[in-house]
Amino acid sequence: QVQLVESGGGLVQVGGSLRLSCAASERTFSIYAMGWFRQAQGKEREFVASINWSGSSTYYADSVKGRFTISRDNAKNTKTVYLQMNNLKPDDAAVYYCAVSDEGARTQNVGEYKGWGPGTQVTVSS
Repeated sequence: QVQLVESGGGLVQVGGSLRLSCAASERTFSIYAMGWFRQAQGKEREFVASINWSGSSTYYADSVKGRFTISRDNAKNTKTVYLQMNNLKPDDAAVYYCAVSDEGARTQNVGEYKGWGPGTQVTVSS
């Protein structure tokens, strides 16, 4: 079972940038598709972005296309997925989670992801 830990959240002004990281414990990390989700207070968890095992295919929610970039480093000593977030908006404020996909990178279904980390808080001030 892959264990994941997110980091990199914080307080940023509207229009600012943050880079989130998701570190994996499992040595088989490189075979999994990965996803980023977010959950704002009082709302359901929603898909943000996903990436296939090699990093060659990425998918984004319409709300973040052109502003967010997902990437990954499968090196043995790294095993990390990143989410670069630019031009942040107030609606981007949420707790961000990463998870492993059981069904490849195309799925945006929360139920098809597992190994959820504790999340990292992103706050956007206007």
